[in-house]
Amino acid sequence: MRGATMETIRLTMAQALIRFLDQQYVELDGVESKFFQGVMGIFGHGNVTGIGQALEQSRDGLHFIQGKNEQGMAHAAIAFAKQKNRLAAYACTSSIGPGALNMVTAAGVATVNRIPLLLLPGDIFASRLPDPVLQQIEYPMDYTVSANDAFKPVSKFWDRISRPEQLVPSALHAMRVLTDPAETGAVTLSLPQDVQCEAYDYPASFFAKRVHRIERRQPSESSISEAAQLIAAARYPLIIAGGGVHYSYALQELQQLAEACQIPVTETQAGKSSMSWQHPLSFGGIGVTGTEPANQLAAEADLVIAVGTRLSDFSTASKTAFKNPDAKFVNINISGLDAYKTSGGGRIIADAKLALSQLSMQLKAISYQSSYSAEQLQKLKQAWDAEVDRLYDAESMHGLVQTSVLGEINRFIGEQDIVVCAAGSMPGDLHRMWRTTQPKTYHMEYGFSCMGYEVSGAFGVKLAEPEREVYALVGDGSYLMLHSELLTSLQEGMKITILLLDNHGYQCIHNLQREHGSGSFGNEFRVRDEQGQLAGEYLPIDFAAHARSMGANAYTATTREQLREALARAKQHATTTLISIPVLPGTNTSGYQSWWQVGVAEVSTQPTVQAAYASYQKNVQQIKQL
Repeated sequence: MRGATMETIRLTMAQALIRFLDQQYVELDGVESKFFQGVMGIFGHGNVTGIGQALEQSRDGLHFIQGKNEQGMAHAAIAFAKQKNRLAAYACTSSIGPGALNMVTAAGVATVNRIPLLLLPGDIFASRLPDPVLQQIEYPMDYTVSANDAFKPVSKFWDRISRPEQLVPSALHAMRVLTDPAETGAVTLSLPQDVQCEAYDYPASFFAKRVHRIERRQPSESSISEAAQLIAAARYPLIIAGGGVHYSYALQELQQLAEACQIPVTETQAGKSSMSWQHPLSFGGIGVTGTEPANQLAAEADLVIAVGTRLSDFSTASKTAFKNPDAKFVNINISGLDAYKTSGGGRIIADAKLALSQLSMQLKAISYQSSYSAEQLQKLKQAWDAEVDRLYDAESMHGLVQTSVLGEINRFIGEQDIVVCAAGSMPGDLHRMWRTTQPKTYHMEYGFSCMGYEVSGAFGVKLAEPEREVYALVGDGSYLMLHSELLTSLQEGMKITILLLDNHGYQCIHNLQREHGSGSFGNEFRVRDEQGQLAGEYLPIDFAAHARSMGANAYTATTREQLREALARAKQHATTTLISIPVLPGTNTSGYQSWWQVGVAEVSTQPTVQAAYASYQKNVQQIKQL
């Protein structure tokens, strides 16, 4: 007896993909939401008649946003997903060749930061009939290779859809990775331009609503018991809160554990805003860009509880932050890769919310308390608060000081307003000094620290939080590198405020260069002098005029009073505004009992470099395998 005929729907591969994406949902803790909110794209011959036609045909489905730079729009998609705690996303489509390759950097940003990003680059003809096609890279050793193979090392899942029926298993695997908290990152589906347009009888079930349940991984009893024993034996434990605290909605559990056991809390860049700066157990950023009390506590800690963090070199001060020779680690992470970053201590491979809750229960049962005195912690905190106030009030007769500019901004914006940053010297200042009281108001991309993320990222955050004020804090170097989605924010009616601190170049690296014995070379925006060196006057750049030329509101603020006035005006505007703020180079923060390992020339004719290498050798001796 023959079975019933399977219902099918004949669509092009591109049409099928768009229809499939429109039916994907996620569920966490019983709350269901649509995963893909839309598609960002720039069309070319590699996708306009495939994905482009499919999107045009399904206008009532996914929202389409026209990007201005492929990397920029992908940054916006990353920022959107990050701000949504990875529960919603935009897909990004490009043509082949340069359009596709522009998204490779963004793929790296997404994968390093564990953020879901679906990339749909066009690809060369699967049939190979028009060979080589415009923008095709020919690799004579392997003719199956195209430019899109460059996505492989920066993607968590990669596939090339060389036949339309391959879409079904590939799309399901893509969703598996995108919605897996432990495995998420960039997913790349390479779409040959001819295959995008080829039709196939897809099973109707492929287009049914599909809910991907994000299940909280339960910690094992033995791992909780082991961790509790390690903590109970510690006198001076320390918590490092990473981005996983936000993604697992574990803020309350983190605070409850800290309060019940009197354990101070520090934060990575991704974890910042996990706890209000006003909380008596909140000691801010840790590591290279950390606060002085956080690094003091890290140096003395005999146990470190790392929650949802990759433990990068910045968080660990290149593995020199933890100076106690007996210090142990308890790693709580949904990712085994991150949980195994340390060897001495215990690990809990589980959801952070569940792990922290169960740890609290066990430690409360034995009435565990750390050996810190409330007076000791209060003294550390008060000293740092006074230092931040000093930095906020710093003055110079020669111009605006970067730390005081950030202080003015911090004092002006509302508790619910969001700041976005990524690269340069500001991440260090913000990690140390920025005072947050509400979660998810500090959006820092520091896994890749990708220059050019800031403006695009602010647009993506505004898409995620349209009712809130969003500020892009960006240096002149990052702005010049990528500001294209400023125009997209105007096009979409998504107001962002761009606070551009102009210090005439790549001053963060300029500082690093000079700190390690070199002179000033190649990092400032100067004209060539009579000797042919980039050592003349600073290049005169009118960033406010540039922003106005694209239709944004714009101001230049050279005094504190002008800055306050410009901030007030920007808040009243309904559309994107840029404030150009010239600041004195080198007026950022640094140090505070931390060290970052960068290579120093072992052989040099420069005495300053020789001295820097000698200092480097001493610091290397302090590195401790975690």
